Amino acid sequence: MESQLELNQERQRLLDKFAEKLPTVRASVVSQGNMAFADGVLPGRVKRLMALAMALRAGCTNCILGRTTQALDEGATVEEVLETISVAVAMGGTLAMAESLRVIRLLEEMGRL
Repeated sequence: MESQLELNQERQRLLDKFAEKLPTVRASVVSQGNMAFADGVLPGRVKRLMALAMALRAGCTNCILGRTTQALDEGATVEEVLETISVAVAMGGTLAMAESLRVIRLLEEMGRL
C-alpha cells in the first residue's frame, strides 16, 4: 500500500528539484498560482477546494495531494474537503470516486479522519 504522505513528500522533493533546474518556469507557475488562489470575493481556501474537485476529476495524483494539503493549510476543514469530494463525485462519477480514496487515505495518515 502506498503512503499518501510519502507520495506527497516525494512530490515536494521533486518540485524543489524542478525549481532548482528550471527556476524561472517554477517562479512563473508559483506567481500565477499566488494570484489565482489569493483571497478575493472567494477566499483562498474555497479556491483550493475548487482546484481539488478539478484534480479529482482529472485523476492527477500530484494535484490531488497538493490541493488537499494546500486547502487544509489555508484553513479548510475536513468536512469541507469531504463535501468537495461529494461534488467531484457527482460531476465526475466513478473516476472521481476512485481518486477521492487517495484523499481519504491522506486524511487518515494525517490523523484527521
